[in-house]
Amino acid sequence: MDELGNILIAGTGPVAVQSAVLLASLPGALGIAGRESERSAAFFAALDSTAGTVRAEVQNASHAALAGRCRIEQRFRGYGSVAGSWDTLILTVTADAYLPVLRQLASEVLAGFQRIVLLSPTLGSGALVREYARAQGTDPEVISFSSYLGDTRWAQGTPGASVLTAGAKARIYAGSSRGESPALQRLRAVHETVGTELNILPLPVEAEARNLSLYVHPALFMNEVTLRAVFAAAPPTQYVYKLYPEGPITPSMIHTLVQQWRELSAILTALGGKGVNLLSFMLHDGYPVHPQSIDPAHVAAFEQLPAIHQEYLIYVRYASLLVDPFSEPSADGRYFDFSAIPIRPIFRNDSGHWDVPRMPKEDYYRTKIIQGLARHLAVPCPTIDHLLDAYEGALTQAAQALGDQPRSAAFSVQDFAEDLGMIRAGIGSAA
Repeated sequence: MDELGNILIAGTGPVAVQSAVLLASLPGALGIAGRESERSAAFFAALDSTAGTVRAEVQNASHAALAGRCRIEQRFRGYGSVAGSWDTLILTVTADAYLPVLRQLASEVLAGFQRIVLLSPTLGSGALVREYARAQGTDPEVISFSSYLGDTRWAQGTPGASVLTAGAKARIYAGSSRGESPALQRLRAVHETVGTELNILPLPVEAEARNLSLYVHPALFMNEVTLRAVFAAAPPTQYVYKLYPEGPITPSMIHTLVQQWRELSAILTALGGKGVNLLSFMLHDGYPVHPQSIDPAHVAAFEQLPAIHQEYLIYVRYASLLVDPFSEPSADGRYFDFSAIPIRPIFRNDSGHWDVPRMPKEDYYRTKIIQGLARHLAVPCPTIDHLLDAYEGALTQAAQALGDQPRSAAFSVQDFAEDLGMIRAGIGSAA
């Protein structure tokens, strides 16, 4: 069957390479396109040296089905150079790049797509893409995933023709603007062949809401401890998932996280979707803990528990993952230091400009879109407002401290009004 037809992958990062290997067994042509930048130039140069052959390796034998190689014959440097007939567009770029990518595509190329697949969307991304396509006179199927299927990085640490997938999710979610379409069924079958269960949800927005980062990253990154580690001059190393003072996790931060979950759940309900049991989602779609740490009965009843009990259980969850509870202890009884993920500070990018790390830069866009949706739907979101105020305050102070030094647009307070306008219009037209 040829449900996806000719597939064009947009993006030149590790996810694009692993996606190409995953989809290469399907019939039809396979192409890749990227923006014009130093990093993408290095990627295309590597592909030229291998005659277009890319390779995916895996870190764990249990993920062997994701390993392989394929040849990408059609390669486009710059989205404006894309030509030919393509049926499916796979967007492997971040959600804030969807519009910039679509805008650069020639109108005849965009009109040819029967479907557009979003691998890493945020809440409302499906509506954004649908509305942009409609404004251009076309109406493709839009498929939103909850998230990319795993953890993939460059095998050599820099852009090249090979990637390493260090981990893979047991379960992810997807929803289509056309229901359980043949294309979505084919994508589910492809994921099943590599051991990832793809659960189909009734609405794209429900899949978009099944990304754990939406629930935990704002509280983890938009607090005083993390913001100081990101933006302060020469900060001491601190860690995203460690308890205070090594990291940002305190009872107060957990209170904020749980409050934001409630607000996000109310937004999702207003959009016609169904919320998640936060603790169950963390343990069953994230990383589990031993039942000795959290009673499964408390997990099942989480949404009915008093607020203070909910916050206690989420705190216990993070405390239980300071070490990998399922790792093998060393001879002296030490377990793998699971939570030692350093908070990255601001850095100079390929252009020599100061830039903000992907986390929290990407989380700023996602959370700002969620705030805009809440405003549109008249859903109060004081916790989300407070988190964004803290982030924007730190951002403004950091920009001032850099003075006249060149810096990226990430140091500017933004409203993403254009994206939000299209999302609101897309939600209205889908109603």
